[in-house]
Amino acid sequence: MNIAIILAGGSGTRLGGELPKQFLTVAGKMIIEHTVEAFHRNSRIDEIAIVSREDYVGEMRAMAERNNYYKVKKVLCGGKERYHSSLAALEAYTADDDRLLFHDCVRPLVSQRIINDCLDALDTCDAVEAAIPATDTMIEVDDEGRICRIPQRSRLRNVQTPQGFRRAVIAEAFRHALNDPHFFPTDDCSVVFRYMPECTIRVVEGDTENIKITYKEDLAFAERCLLDSHGN
Repeated sequence: MNIAIILAGGSGTRLGGELPKQFLTVAGKMIIEHTVEAFHRNSRIDEIAIVSREDYVGEMRAMAERNNYYKVKKVLCGGKERYHSSLAALEAYTADDDRLLFHDCVRPLVSQRIINDCLDALDTCDAVEAAIPATDTMIEVDDEGRICRIPQRSRLRNVQTPQGFRRAVIAEAFRHALNDPHFFPTDDCSVVFRYMPECTIRVVEGDTENIKITYKEDLAFAERCLLDSHGN
């Protein structure tokens, strides 16, 4: 099966307010609703699981029922760190031939093209992630704050989601990672890259609109994009 894992365990403290940012309203719907709908309407996605904070599991289930998101089969409890949410999905889905697409719930502008490109890539690769070319020069600094390396910008990418995996691959990578006392992942593809270097990770073209809503100005951008996409 092709399964979308919506990672919705964050608190969204940078935006302020009492509600986690996935519950904020943009273009008439909650951010999480826009995100789930993107995967729900994709004919190649067989099932959706939402990984939530424990105190919002009931709200997530009610949201799915209210909108008739019949592809949402599971609402799972995440944990303190992002990777705990990924592990919750791996515990819930145990068929090694399943293909899992992990996606940040606060990227509501993910396109059907990106979703399909990720699924296509998994036909021939072990893992895939969406990314866009870096537009700024990046520098690496040492412990004293001095520049020690300036990577070639043309080879750099800004990582987005979805990140997709054959279930057997990401599960094995996490098995190795959890035995490493220095384990601290930045995202799921980094786990495969570090602990299963023999695996091929394909990069597909992301989109500048596929932003992760982090700051207040991101809400206005998402609102404009979502209204435009609906012809308003």
